[in-house]
Formats: sequence, structure tokens, C-alpha cells
Amino acid sequence: MNNRIEKSVELNAPIDEVWRALTDHEAFGEWFRVKLDRPFVVGEITTGAITYPGHEGVKWTSMTERMEAPRLFSFRWPHAKEPHPDPSGEAATRVEFHLEPTATGTHLTIIESGFESLPEDQQIEALQSNDKGWDVQAQNIKAYVEAVPR
Repeated sequence: MNNRIEKSVELNAPIDEVWRALTDHEAFGEWFRVKLDRPFVVGEITTGAITYPGHEGVKWTSMTERMEAPRLFSFRWPHAKEPHPDPSGEAATRVEFHLEPTATGTHLTIIESGFESLPEDQQIEALQSNDKGWDVQAQNIKAYVEAVPR
């Protein structure tokens, strides 16, 4: 089984604007459709609730791992059923956002890995669901950053 999702999208926006859309918790919440309780801080947990239609109220928990402006932002998020499990535990995947400047804006690569850490009966469903989800989210961030007036 492939235990990794990788999506790439070309964004017609400067790298600094894409970085802000990814790492500012309020901007992230707008395009990802989640209401986060606090900023992303390396080594700390961020919680909130999903606002995406059909998933309203689902709990968000992530542990910010890396923020290397403006090139790499990563966090771990759990796939367990408890309301706020510890994202540093075993049943979590890692999400990485890699940014590269281009002549017309920014190349964004989204990678989610670690599905093998999930309980075996959840791996395929989580991988398939998140694969589709990242297609949607790649288009959401594209629409968000390209709508910013310059």
C-alpha cells in the first residue's frame, strides 16, 4: 500500500502570501475551513473545529513540527476517534507544505505521510479520504491566495 499522498499546485501569488495563508491560523482557517483556537507554534498543539460543509464541528487537533519561512510548514494530526488525542502519538500522520518561488508565483507541494501508523483497519479509508480532501484543499488555497488584491 502507498502510505503517502503528494499533491502539487501552481499558485499565481508571491511566496510570502502563500506562506501567510498556510501559517497564519486565521488565514489557514479561511481556505481550509476550520476555526482554530490559537496560532501555529512549533512544538505546540493547535485545536479547533472544522467548518467545512458536511464536517461541521469535527474536532481539529494538530502538533506543529516545523515552520521554516517561507519554504516549509509541517504538522502532525491524529486520526483517532477521541475528541482531542495527542498528535505526537502513534496514530497520526504528518502533513508538509513545501513552497518554491516560480517566475509567476509559487509552486506548492502538499505531502501527507505516515498512514502506516494508523490502525490497520483505518489505513485505506484514511488514505483515500485524505487523497480526495487534498485535491479540494489544493484548489481552496489556490482560490484564496489568487483572490488577494495586489
